[in-house]
Amino acid sequence: MTLIRPTAETAGASGPVRRPAAGRAVALLVLVAVAALIPLLGPRPALDGTGEAAVPGVGGIALLRAALFAALCVPVGELFAARLARLVPGAPLEHAPRSWAPSAAAVGFLAALGLASVVATGNLLPHHLSDMDVGGLYQSRDGKLALLEVNAFLAAGLCALSRRPAAQVWPLATVVLAEALRAHPAPEHGPLVGSGLTLVHVACAALWTGGLLHVLRMLRTWRAASEAAEAEAAEPTGTAETAASADAAGAALLGLYARVAAVLFAALTATGAWSALRRMPPGTVLDQLTATSYGRTLLAKLVLVAAVAVLALLARLRLRRAADRLSACVPARAEVVALGLVVAVSGLLTALPLPIRWS
Repeated sequence: MTLIRPTAETAGASGPVRRPAAGRAVALLVLVAVAALIPLLGPRPALDGTGEAAVPGVGGIALLRAALFAALCVPVGELFAARLARLVPGAPLEHAPRSWAPSAAAVGFLAALGLASVVATGNLLPHHLSDMDVGGLYQSRDGKLALLEVNAFLAAGLCALSRRPAAQVWPLATVVLAEALRAHPAPEHGPLVGSGLTLVHVACAALWTGGLLHVLRMLRTWRAASEAAEAEAAEPTGTAETAASADAAGAALLGLYARVAAVLFAALTATGAWSALRRMPPGTVLDQLTATSYGRTLLAKLVLVAAVAVLALLARLRLRRAADRLSACVPARAEVVALGLVVAVSGLLTALPLPIRWS
């Protein structure tokens, strides 16, 4: 069963059926993927020609960070989308997609455990168990934060499997807070400001990415349930109204998400720009965007975020103007793919050497 239907009916017996064209969205994603190829291939191309030394095991660390961010986005998005769905009149809340939160918590737990083992080995990838100083984790700030994330994902998984899955919001908030504190150690200039910016940035990114993913999953489930009811009913007329009601609720949910996402995008842009300027002073930004591995990866992330914004705008326009408002799911699905690339680039960005702070 598919969620998207033709955007217009046939004009006549011989007239062709017009279908939603995803060509422009696909072409945009291809161009963006080409622009992001260098950092996505790993740290070596990003470091090439910069004169910077890569941290040992930077590729593995980047992969673990990306997995941790993705594992955070999924349950946060489920809670966020479920909250929005309860605000939609007539939404078929009894038909909900299977929760991915327990699986995401398991992935996050393993990723956090891997990152904790890196900290226990002196920020190196361990090759043997004897390389790790587990007891030393309790004696350092980074070690305590790493253990906090491990325990938070474990608690989130248990909450997701309990009768009150909404309780996982607290351990997930703990992960966001730990990431904000980890990214800005005490010796840094203005660490509290940096941690506050990262806290808002990570929280908004998780809501945006995970929220859109779960909203699309909910729309597909609602549509499939209404089509199944129509197929089983003896009188298809009554179930046609049910299908139309499910479509209307789906369009309303997507529109509600789009309005909140606009606020999230504004907060992401403001905190991201401020954080970048704290690491790269205004007079050095253009040079460091091409001359440092951090700058190159940040530039690729900016290109991807710009593409996400264009896709979100296309989805919003379809919600307002298209005859079939659910055709907005076409660019929205492409947006999810682009957001996945943003998560991957963000994982790499946290593992690369920080840019040189030129005066």
